[in-house]
Amino acid sequence: MSQPRSPFIRPDWVPAVPEGMRILVTGATGGLGRALVAMLRQGSRCVIGAHGASQSFGAEDGLIPLQRAFASEADCAAVVDEFAEAAGGIDALVVLSGCILYTGHWKDITEEQWRREQEINLDQPFFLARAAMARMAAQGTGGRILLTGTESAIHGGSATSFPYAVAKRGTECMVQGMAREGAPHSVLVNGLRFGFIESGFHQRWHNRSPAQMDERAALVPLRRGGHVDEAAALMIWLLSGWSAFMTGQMIPLTGGDWL
Repeated sequence: MSQPRSPFIRPDWVPAVPEGMRILVTGATGGLGRALVAMLRQGSRCVIGAHGASQSFGAEDGLIPLQRAFASEADCAAVVDEFAEAAGGIDALVVLSGCILYTGHWKDITEEQWRREQEINLDQPFFLARAAMARMAAQGTGGRILLTGTESAIHGGSATSFPYAVAKRGTECMVQGMAREGAPHSVLVNGLRFGFIESGFHQRWHNRSPAQMDERAALVPLRRGGHVDEAAALMIWLLSGWSAFMTGQMIPLTGGDWL
């Protein structure tokens, strides 16, 4: 692959959230989640709830490890409650948990497989966000909720990612509807519409080879995949005071993909 037209050159500063902010990150053990947790710990004095379904962080000052699989609405609410009770409240929720279990053509997907994809990528984010919003509204101090989407969802997805794309298109509706409900309580709800980010997601869920990753990156106008730290910095900006007049929006991070 040729050299990227806009290489990632790491800045010598990192964005920060308000001091003492209590942030729950679900899916914190994935590539994006680990990058977000690391950048928050580097540049902010905050309390982080780092959730993983099958992995966990070690307990550290300012970091609360949480481990629970999401098998039901009750599990989603329990993680929010566990963090809020340990941290003394919750100021932000970042939902990075999600996956693609089915990788065949959508014409062959079974009903059970279809429902599982929607449960993981649409239902669980809804239950998490609803529980967090209720807590934030009751606190009376506002809050932030960040959900994750995908750029391919607004283009119909692909034959092999169609169920995932349908769920993520639903996430866009969720962001708008929840933002409208949260606004009177100063709970801001936004989403990230990711393009091709080199987070390990494609290798884990699609078993992509290095050659296939290079081929995919070559399709991006900037000739590379996004770096996880670029995604982390954008998420932190959306959690910071600089985005206090933004809600109900899906922010693309795509390198020009789909133009």
